[in-house]
Order: sequence, then C-alpha cells, then structure tokens
Amino acid sequence: MSNPSTLKGGSFIVNQEDVKNVFIPEQFSEEQLMISEMVKDFCEKEIHGLGIERVAGLDASKDMDVIKDIFAKASELGLCGVSINEEYGGMGLDFNTGIIFSEQIALGFSFATTIGAQTSIGSLPIVYYGTEEQKSKYLPGIASGELVAAYALTEPGAGSDANSGKTSAVLNTEGTHYIINGQKMWITNGGFADVFIVFARIDDDKNLSAFIVEKAFGGIDLGKEEKKLGIKASSTVQVFFNNCQVPVENLLAGRGEGFKIALNILNSGRIKLAAGSVGGTKYACTKSVEYATQRIQFGKPISDFGAIQQKLGQMATLAFAVESALYRTGYNIDQKYEEFRAAGQSFNDAKINSLREYAIECAILKVIGSEALAYATDEGIQVFGGMGYSMETGMEMGYRDGRITRIYEGTNEINRMLSVGELMKRAYQTKEIDLMSATKGVPLQMASAINPFNAKGYLAKETEIVENLKKLFLLVSAAAGRKLKLKLVDEQEIVMNLADILGQAYIAESALLRVKKLAAEGVSKEELEDKKAAVQLYIYEALAIARKSTEDAIASYAKGAEKFLTQRLADTLTLAYDVNPKDLRRKVAQAAIKKGAYPF
Repeated sequence: MSNPSTLKGGSFIVNQEDVKNVFIPEQFSEEQLMISEMVKDFCEKEIHGLGIERVAGLDASKDMDVIKDIFAKASELGLCGVSINEEYGGMGLDFNTGIIFSEQIALGFSFATTIGAQTSIGSLPIVYYGTEEQKSKYLPGIASGELVAAYALTEPGAGSDANSGKTSAVLNTEGTHYIINGQKMWITNGGFADVFIVFARIDDDKNLSAFIVEKAFGGIDLGKEEKKLGIKASSTVQVFFNNCQVPVENLLAGRGEGFKIALNILNSGRIKLAAGSVGGTKYACTKSVEYATQRIQFGKPISDFGAIQQKLGQMATLAFAVESALYRTGYNIDQKYEEFRAAGQSFNDAKINSLREYAIECAILKVIGSEALAYATDEGIQVFGGMGYSMETGMEMGYRDGRITRIYEGTNEINRMLSVGELMKRAYQTKEIDLMSATKGVPLQMASAINPFNAKGYLAKETEIVENLKKLFLLVSAAAGRKLKLKLVDEQEIVMNLADILGQAYIAESALLRVKKLAAEGVSKEELEDKKAAVQLYIYEALAIARKSTEDAIASYAKGAEKFLTQRLADTLTLAYDVNPKDLRRKVAQAAIKKGAYPF
C-alpha cells in the first residue's frame, strides 16, 4: 500500500495524499474484525450484563471486588496483553489493531479507563524502554493480569508542566537502591496496582527519571479513592512514597530519560484516547437512534422530526470523520515502524520513533475526538429528554465519563498548542518538513486555481476546499509569524486558532480520502452516497470552523491595511461551500435510523 519512505508525520499540510496509499476502516482484516467483536461481546456480557443502573452506580470506593472480577475476566481473554509481544505472553497486536481494541473497549464505560491504563501507559514504558531483564520480569505478569499496572507522573504542583515534579530519587550509600520520596495524584488503578511506573528526579537533574516500582518494595501509602464527576468505577488515588527503596536495575532507560519517556508514551495514549472517543461517540449515536425510533410524540417517533435528525446526523458524521483519520494514522504508524526496523533500528527504538513521527496527528485526534464525544454525549441526553437525566438509561453516565477525555493525556489546550508547536519545530528547526517553500507558493496558487466551483471529477470541489484549508493554515501562520516573530509562542489564543485550522484540515482530508477510495473500489451506490453525505457535511462544518478561527487570529494580531489584506486573501480561500447542510444531516440521520444504529 503506502511507500513507507514517503511517510512523514505532519507532512499532510504540504502534500496531497494519493488515495491508494490510505488505509480505511473498510479494509479491516478478518482477524481485526474478530478482535473487535470479541471485545464488544466482552463488554456487553460482562459489563452491560450487570444492568445499566448497576454499572452507572459502580464506585471504586465500595465496589472494588466487582471491578477486580471484571478485570480478572478480561485477563482470561488475554485483553491485558494486547500491546505486549507474544514472547512475553501478550497478543502482540500491531498498532492499528490495538486501536481497534481501544475503540471497542470504550463500550466498557469506566472499565475502559482501568484496562486502558494496564495496556497503555502502565505497561508501554516497559514494552518500549525496558531492558530484556525488565521485560522478562514484569511483562508476562502484566499480560496475564496477575500484575496490575499504574502510571505515576502527575503531582499536586506538576500537571501540564510534568517535568516540574518534586518527587525525588536518591542513590543510597551502597549504590544498590534509589530511595524515592514524594507524592503523586490522579493515579489510575492506584488502589489495587502491583506495579507503578514512577517519575522522580535524581538529585538536581534537569529532567525526571523513570522507575519500575513494585508495591511490595514497601514505603508506599495510598490515599482514599477520589470522589469524581465520572469514571467512578475506575480506581483513582493519591500515592505517597516514603523512603521507598527501588533496586538500581529498575531504572527505566537511563538517568534523566523519564521526561522523554513520558512525552513519547503520551503520543500513544492520545491516539488511543481518540479511539475510545470514537467508540463512545458511536455508542451515543446508536443509543440515541434506538430511543428516538421508539419514543412516540405527537403521534409519531421523534426520529421523524428534523430537530432530532439534526443531532443524529451530526453525531454520526463526527464519528465517521474522526474514525477515518484515526485508522489512517494508526496504519501509518505501523508502516513507519516497519521502515525503521528495515533500516536497522531496534524494536524499542522503532516503536518509540514511529509514534513520535505522528505526534502532530495524535494531538489533533485527541482534541477533535474528545470534542466529538462531548457533543455526542451532551446531545444524546437531549434526544432522551428527561430520561437522559435518569441513571437507568446510561446516557448521563456517558456524559460524565466522557468529560475527562478533554483533560487527561494533556488538556485539549495543551494538545492544540503542541500540534502547531511540533509542526513549526519540524519546519524551522529540524527541517523535516519544507513548510517555508509551501508557504511561499500560496499567493501564486491563490492567484490561479483556487475556486472550488471550477473543479471537475468525483468530489473534486471538496478536494479543492480541503487543499484550500491547508493553504489557509500556511497563509495565516506565516502572516502571524512575520508580525509576531518569537512572541507568537506566547500568544496562545492565536496558536489555538491555528491549531483548529490545522486539525480540521487533517480530519476533513482523511474523511474525504476514505470516500474517494471507496468510490474507486466500486462500493454500492447506497453506501457510497450515505458516506459522501457525511464527508460533505464534515467539510461544510470544517470550513466554518476554519473561517471563524482565521478571523479571530487575524483580528488578534493585525490592524489597518495589514488586517484588510490578509483577511481578503483568507476570504479567497474560504469561499462559501454550496451544499444544503440540513439535507446532508437528514440523509446521514436517515441512514442511521434505517440501520437502527450508528450507520457506518
């Protein structure tokens, strides 16, 4: 499929991807579909089977035995080892298949957070950075579920600024153990974890170091289970280290390497969180469709009403678009891993570097995926009306549980700034992406063929609009950079405006490429037309978001003639998209109503 040597994270903004090189969910293998069904069946049997009211009422502070029982059943199916190599007792799934797991396990509500910590942040530092001895000692137990894993980074004074943590590690006089002292908070699985990945500062080092810490080492005290807005059935505690003695061989990677580990593991966590958000958005859409088709008002199902179809169509469209970008990115990460391995990199280095390659896309997916989930759960309650506020339908739980996704794995504000900051770093520091040449070419391109109404061919108008969104980012980022120079990094509102343009361009392009590939492969007309409506609706919405973000950015740094000229150029790139959004939403909604669930 793709030529791996051409894959560069973030390069979508300056390149036009060939549809033949894009992976789409319709290409899932039989094995991937089987894993998807297995995880879905597990959630429905072992979690939904308890009854929605019981699940909604689960609380780690009083229902730990139930949570441990679900965890044990997941372990029996091998779900704790999805990201661990077979030689250590895991399933050894490739990255994209692991994303399928993350999407489907979202049906497990709070339990998705529990097992997500086990399979991602709690174990991947060992998978990617551990020595052979460390892997052999800990990964088999984590894969089997015998060892519960947790990740201890955040502190009361160190959240988004993770490297400012105060937890200390001092080598004892014998040189055999590090003595760790400090406090960690918001530790998922902390209440019953056996192994912690702990970040601490050795002496006065600039950067943190990372350690594998067993609860059995002693010197570890746990706080009470936190009382939270959502994900109540997920254990979340403070962890206190009081002269905890950690053998020197349990240092991960090298001294001062912890902050780098944290950043790279977060790339994995972000895209997996986006996968869970897609799963949650689809679930909210399905439940809303089911209720809307059964609820009779004014003599007919409320699904017949345009106001309800507007919500259903929007939910399905958001899930479709984010899903398109999700699996496109996951596949590219796998391809990049294979490229690095072929070039002679070790397993550890290839895994780490392939994730780092797509840090920009992972940040975009985290932001737009979590905000799609927020929309779907909020409007899901609205579709249910008063029943949505009741615990018995489960919608209020989805609303509460989904709220955390805009906070953890880096807040959406941090991730917005990260996506733009990382792109600029690759453009102007490491020179990995030739943003400068692309930016210089924008005025010339604008003077020639920028009018989407002149485009010919299947979805040619939409293709031109997406390309214009990319040019819009190049135009506004360059203009802001020329005016503000190094001060741009401090103008966070403008950077977030740029991030929204960048993000919408990537998600819209991914959805567009998916439909164009399906058209090239000759799928049925009905399937193609429904998905075409979804991509047209998403592009319509993306254009509106980009237009507003552009206006805000320009008005925030420019005035007078400069403002007028830049805005005129931007207006040329954001000409009105001549579609009927009402009809598009209704078409997507009616596809969902016909299927009785999320339609794609």
